[in-house]
Amino acid sequence: MATTYGHRATQRRSAPPEPRGRRSPAGFILALVGAGAVAVLGLWWQDTPSVVGPAGWLIGAGRIAGLLTGYGCAVLVALMARVPALERGVGSDRVARWHAMAGRYTVCLLLAHIVLIIWGYAVQARTGVVRETTTVVLDYPEMLKGTAGALILIAVGILSARAVRRRVSYETWYYLHVLTYLALFLAFGHQLALGADFAGNAAAQYAWYALYLGVAALVVWFRVLVPVRLNVRHRLRVAAVVREAPGVVSVLIQGRGLAELRAEPGQFLRWRFLTGGLWWTSSPYSLSAAPRQDQLRITVKAAGGHSAALALLRPGTRVWAEGPYGALTATRRTRSKVLLLAGGVGVTPLRALFETLPARPGELTLLYRARTPGDLALRSELESIAQSRGARLYYAVNAADGTRAAITVTGLRTILPDIAQHDVYLCGPDGMARESYDALRAAGVPAGRIHHESFEL
Repeated sequence: MATTYGHRATQRRSAPPEPRGRRSPAGFILALVGAGAVAVLGLWWQDTPSVVGPAGWLIGAGRIAGLLTGYGCAVLVALMARVPALERGVGSDRVARWHAMAGRYTVCLLLAHIVLIIWGYAVQARTGVVRETTTVVLDYPEMLKGTAGALILIAVGILSARAVRRRVSYETWYYLHVLTYLALFLAFGHQLALGADFAGNAAAQYAWYALYLGVAALVVWFRVLVPVRLNVRHRLRVAAVVREAPGVVSVLIQGRGLAELRAEPGQFLRWRFLTGGLWWTSSPYSLSAAPRQDQLRITVKAAGGHSAALALLRPGTRVWAEGPYGALTATRRTRSKVLLLAGGVGVTPLRALFETLPARPGELTLLYRARTPGDLALRSELESIAQSRGARLYYAVNAADGTRAAITVTGLRTILPDIAQHDVYLCGPDGMARESYDALRAAGVPAGRIHHESFEL
């Protein structure tokens, strides 16, 4: 690890309050989801006095898979409804990973439901699987809509697979993902019309309606009404665009009463710039400075057509924003000593924390990994903050011959011998983040004190 630069000022400050950290509601939420799944299984158990013969076992397993598929679809939508308790309490990246994992399970359950039910019906009717499939799809009520919904869900699941996802644009993936709402609408009638566990069971039907209507209310409220209110109230516009480093620009955004957003350093918003070629894409960018009452700032590296186009934004361009989101904030802190470990443009949320985290001189350290000194975005600001706050600032850059400056246990212990006593905020490209996480764990930092958000799914 090359430590090419360091600051440590000597002025004294009053001691900040001892950090306690905010407990994540993740465990409670997972327990709640698990309890819902158990309740769904209980519905099948209550309605199934006995299972007889191969057909009965196949159909019974298919019913269970179908019930869990319907429940899983509701959970999937709830996870992406951008509920503050999830986005801020659990963390957007963790929720996104839950969503991706639940999506895989749900698609697998859907396929199992289709295969087991049709196979069971074919055994029961003593006919072929192909003939039984035709009969079920064409003759059963609500099945044409249910089939269309199932095909959409399977297609979205295929597009979300890592190998496929890398080959399609974000915009294509996003807008096809929106079709999930249509799929659920089409499949809902099928669940109640053909679900044996709902036939004649008014309580089960009411519960299913409550589940889906509740999830729909979350989506309408947090993904439609709250953003509309935010943007009507604050009237965001681009104030200026500032070049920070090669391919890196800061966008200054002004608006009214921005303190009402309650945005915190370390958080991000989803931004939509209402100008040609950009208005149809909403992208997450972190705040790169402490939010002010009349101004927010993001710093973006050109990594594609959309991010590169931000350098061409003109002052006065209208901005549509959603948020703030994210849990990479001071509330996660549990120790007085803190290391901020940044890689590339991942320095942006950490720069805001570097400016605002309460700390005595010497208790706050920023380690910034970049390829070359020229790639160190916001360098002058970081050095000014380090000097004024009595914080330590280190750069890890590649050697002149291009040798990579890796984040290692030895390097971490060299600059911070008591690294195991620190909270660590980590933000950077996926490979660098994984490398750094492994080095931090090997250096003795508990997993619960490594705070990290990433959207590499």
